[in-house]
Amino acid sequence: MSGHSKWSTIKHKKAKTDAKRGKMFTKVVREITIAAKVGGADPELNPRLRLALQKAKEANMPNDNIKRAVEKGAGGSDGNELEEIVFEAYGPNGVALMIPTLTDNKFRTVPNLKNILNRAGGSMASKGAVSYMFKSKGLIIFEPGHSEDTIMEVAMVTTVNDVLTNDDGSVEVITEPDLLDPVLQAFDSANLRYISAELTMIPDVTVPLDLAAAEQILKLIDKLEDEDDVQNVFGNFDIPDEVMASLA
Repeated sequence: MSGHSKWSTIKHKKAKTDAKRGKMFTKVVREITIAAKVGGADPELNPRLRLALQKAKEANMPNDNIKRAVEKGAGGSDGNELEEIVFEAYGPNGVALMIPTLTDNKFRTVPNLKNILNRAGGSMASKGAVSYMFKSKGLIIFEPGHSEDTIMEVAMVTTVNDVLTNDDGSVEVITEPDLLDPVLQAFDSANLRYISAELTMIPDVTVPLDLAAAEQILKLIDKLEDEDDVQNVFGNFDIPDEVMASLA
């Protein structure tokens, strides 16, 4: 879990300082739209929509944008339909990548991803070549200053896989995917405020990277996440503490 913990911390800090707010909004709007389409417009009855609305809150998205996205998904769209596709790939240094997308044109998305990967020394992988290395999990992050014991006490009332404290003092809670929503509700009831909650993919085995390799893979992930169709990027790499310090 340690490699994932460090990477999730990087990603959250990056999101907080990301100047490309327009792209962030595009991704969240797409997730709200597909969530409302699949499970309906009532967040009380739609855990996926509740999670998408949490993402909108984290991104400080205006309420009007959120309302339009929900209405578009629940009411059906006259435009092109969004399709969920998770692509599998290899990055440089043999790093395995999972790339969830929401696209209205996969014939645009595929060549765009291939081009980005090829330029970085990576390649697309066939279905199943990479996914077996990952497990889907729920991830909740608390800011530094929260008591791990208090979080653990609430978490243990439900069912979680692990509670971890990162080097920066932030605390992560790992759950099974279908238990993320009830765990979040338990934290809400206890007035424990988390700063991020999402479904993630955690690798079974990680690839340790030196400074040059870490810079290379993070640059590739930035390029992939710049694509509007890409919702997230997950990798099986581990950045050692001494390398993390050089990246800071």
